[in-house]
Amino acid sequence: MKRDIYQDLLKWKNSSDRKPLILQGARQVGKTYILKEFGKNEYSDTAYFNFEEDRSLNDFFIKNISPQDIIKKLSIYLEKDILPEKTLIIFDEIQESKEALTSLKYFCEEAKQYHIAAAGSLLGLKLGQSIPFPVGKVNFLYLYPFSFGEYLEGIGKSRLRDFLKGVSVLAPIEESFHKELTEDLKMYYYIGGMPEAVLQYVKSGDLKKVRAIQDEILIAYAMDFSKHTTKTEAIKILNTWKSIPGQLARENKKFKFTEISKNARLRDYGESIGWLKDAGLIYQCFNIKAPKLPLIAYREEGIFKMYLLDVGLLGAMLGLSMKTIVLGNRLFSEYNGAFVENYVAQELVAALRKELYYWSSENSAEVDFIISCNDEVYPLEVKSGVSSKKKSLKVYGEKYNVPFLYRATLMNFKQDGKIRNYPLYAISNLPKSDL
Repeated sequence: MKRDIYQDLLKWKNSSDRKPLILQGARQVGKTYILKEFGKNEYSDTAYFNFEEDRSLNDFFIKNISPQDIIKKLSIYLEKDILPEKTLIIFDEIQESKEALTSLKYFCEEAKQYHIAAAGSLLGLKLGQSIPFPVGKVNFLYLYPFSFGEYLEGIGKSRLRDFLKGVSVLAPIEESFHKELTEDLKMYYYIGGMPEAVLQYVKSGDLKKVRAIQDEILIAYAMDFSKHTTKTEAIKILNTWKSIPGQLARENKKFKFTEISKNARLRDYGESIGWLKDAGLIYQCFNIKAPKLPLIAYREEGIFKMYLLDVGLLGAMLGLSMKTIVLGNRLFSEYNGAFVENYVAQELVAALRKELYYWSSENSAEVDFIISCNDEVYPLEVKSGVSSKKKSLKVYGEKYNVPFLYRATLMNFKQDGKIRNYPLYAISNLPKSDL
């Protein structure tokens, strides 16, 4: 299935400054698949090594770390030649071998003719355990679950996606397209963007099988908690993880530690949140004191919301019924709009690759997302339906006197004075300089 990151991989391959690549991302977002597809399509051959499946591979990187010597040993291991420029070398789950990770430095300095792409699901966690890292000697890419646009491609609607990407005027699109995209978005809320879930839906159309896959992914994540940390910390991570859906289902989605445990505080669960974040399973959205650049300078460390990496997994954790898909637009408002905010969060992260922020004013107003792009700040309020209420945006606009305010709803593209309305299915179009 097509992924947007493919174009970034092509740029990496053809770059004159190419270094060994590290592709990061949570487990089961498709890192191995996309690297193998890339190798199959763009190279004469692929040499694949998985350091989690075969621990003995680490032996090839001990003592003599000469790139030529390593290549010779790996060629013997595979019983085939590994050729410079023509073979894509894939080091999967590289976080399981600190020696292999260190070797990337020497491949960069002494053997750039070899194209190496490494994948690591828990690399951020391993680096926190003092694994040496080849700073400045690698390129990075990050793979997220399918965005809504990628999902459209996956279900065979590439032309509809191209049409949406080509919208250049903030005026209503054809009503038939608007309705179709809204229905597609509703289905995406249930299926989500985990590649296996999307593929199962394309193959069978069976939402029960989709949910079974989501449940299996959640079980695998929970197993990681205990596999890669202490028993005490694993319990904290699991309790934090399990509390997120319920917290998003509240009217006020600010994360409360007391929802985990009565006397819990940030200092008690800071490591657990850090673990989930480094594993790519959550996105934090910090409150800011003022919408000024750089936003990070104004964030309040202890005040934030937390979203899951995938809206489909959120639905699985909440036990979302398949019936909601056929009940008009009810799905968009279920659980106080939890799915809408989580969806927007993951779309923004995938599109902008930046930390998330929101703004609130003494409990009288709250703007769901504050986006920085092109040296500008964009306030974005998210609504689960077609409501035209805009109290929070008005408070924000009066306080900071900005030229435009942004809103995402189920309504069509629309300009209402200073307020620019984007349909929820078109979040990837925002911000856009020509709209």
